[in-house]
Amino acid sequence: MIIEAHDLTYAYGDLLAVDHISFSVEKGEILGFLGPNGAGKSTTVKMLTGQLAPLEGTAIVLGKDVSTHAKQVHERIGVCFEEKNLYPRMTVRENLSFFAALFDRAVDIDSLLEKVNLEKWADDHAETLSKGMQQRLMFARSLINDPDVLFLDEPTSGLDPISADQIRRMILEEKKKGKTIFLTTHNMMEADALSDRVGFINEGRIVALDTPQNLKLQYGVRSLKVKQRSGEGFTEETLPLDETSTPGRMQELLERGDVATIHTQEASLEEVFIKLTGRKLVQ
Repeated sequence: MIIEAHDLTYAYGDLLAVDHISFSVEKGEILGFLGPNGAGKSTTVKMLTGQLAPLEGTAIVLGKDVSTHAKQVHERIGVCFEEKNLYPRMTVRENLSFFAALFDRAVDIDSLLEKVNLEKWADDHAETLSKGMQQRLMFARSLINDPDVLFLDEPTSGLDPISADQIRRMILEEKKKGKTIFLTTHNMMEADALSDRVGFINEGRIVALDTPQNLKLQYGVRSLKVKQRSGEGFTEETLPLDETSTPGRMQELLERGDVATIHTQEASLEEVFIKLTGRKLVQ
């Protein structure tokens, strides 16, 4: 396993933010870590990356205990956080060159800029970039040391759809190279699209961990959405696929001849999360 968490626990004063959680992530896997704000996502990332020492339990990354071998772990991981921590008065190139100097390896800054489509802005100050461009710069910075593991904390939060899609495509490109990716987000659509498995965390505890499809099949309700003509307009009816009354009702609607469209619909991850916790992902 590339990432292993064993009974990880952390508290801020009397607030137990992460409560004895355990999980693992395999090489080349994207694990989406889902939960509402304050659920313990970012605290978990900080323990896995050595920014916080667990009160209990161990965080092991690339076979090393992060608490005792932080330097060796940091040399092989990349991090990209929601909060922008660029040097605003440095140029794009200077930001990357500064961080490249922290690692004992040659870094092709031009290739990195081309990868994130920022080569045209290489000599612009970071503070002049749009939010989406700054996020791409932070993503580029996380790749400086060609890491084996990427920790991405809300990498598309607040971005416009085009910028968010660019980030997602870059994440998938890194996965194709065999990178292991730990993705924290409250965006269930993003997690569904990117993740091999997702973990739901709520009030510091993991309440489910499986593939998106398995979770939706296990906890969700499959249904048919039937749009019917009604006068000059339309009405819509939802028929659960697993109810015994559905075939008869469907036949009745078809025989009446007023069915306009029929669509199958599976549960969303957010619906599954609400069913398990009673909370919405975004709060």
